[in-house]
Amino acid sequence: MKQDLLTFTHWTQADINTLLDTALDIKTYPGKYSSALAGKSVVGLFEKPSLRTRVSFDIGINKLGGHFLYLDMAGDNLAGRESGKDMAGNLGCWADAIVARVFKHSTLTTLADNTHVPVINALCDLYHPCQALADYLALKEKFADLTQVHLAYLGDGNNVCHSLMIVGAILGVNLTIATPSGYEPDDDITQWCQHQAKTSGSNIVLTQDVSSLKDVDVLYTDTWISMGDSTPLEQIKSQFQPFQLNSELMHSAGAKWAMHCQPAHRDLEITTEVVDGEQSLLLLQAENRMHAQNAILLWLLADK
Repeated sequence: MKQDLLTFTHWTQADINTLLDTALDIKTYPGKYSSALAGKSVVGLFEKPSLRTRVSFDIGINKLGGHFLYLDMAGDNLAGRESGKDMAGNLGCWADAIVARVFKHSTLTTLADNTHVPVINALCDLYHPCQALADYLALKEKFADLTQVHLAYLGDGNNVCHSLMIVGAILGVNLTIATPSGYEPDDDITQWCQHQAKTSGSNIVLTQDVSSLKDVDVLYTDTWISMGDSTPLEQIKSQFQPFQLNSELMHSAGAKWAMHCQPAHRDLEITTEVVDGEQSLLLLQAENRMHAQNAILLWLLADK
């Protein structure tokens, strides 16, 4: 029976730890996996532009001996030419998996419900699971025990925030989510994470007070305005400015590392000093996108 990755809410702690271990092994011993996807073809459907997602999937699949076909759904005018149901069914005739970077989560569920091949969420309005797995892979390389890590997320309670919370709640990571009023993460997702935390031992705190961040190991932020959001920056800048990830906050919170999923808007949500500083994990996160995604592909395409 095929398995998709639309979000990690249906995955177990053991499964995610296996993905992390596999990703680290791929990264450490790439030669072992040079033909792991030989004969496999993966289609990428992109409604949104991308640097890290497109390149990391394309090169990563190539490194495993597979083939990646990129379809720009806007530029190639695929969107609207035929239904998502028909598109999914047809792609399943040729491809071994579908990677989709879309505006709406409902697009992913339509694809997954109408094809027999695995569908991977490469970003939607609610979740960014591949990014979260890469982020926790980076933390796994820096900390001996993820259950002892305190990760604080700053800014908009968006898709990146949601997936960080979900995976962190499953793994037992301690999380503080600091957002301006009105920009909190989704209530249903938060409730799911709080329920999951009772099993994993994770402690999840939501706050609007940045000054309350103490004894934090890692500070993480994302863009204040998500891709596709037409909200003028000046309209929200005053609300978000106190949540900027800067050296002063790193010091006051006691953070060892700084994270950002990129693209980063330097000197807005994160300062150039932090981006380029010794505590920055931004390039490690970007590198680990490829390894984490390759681990996901091997899992989903393995003979069950």
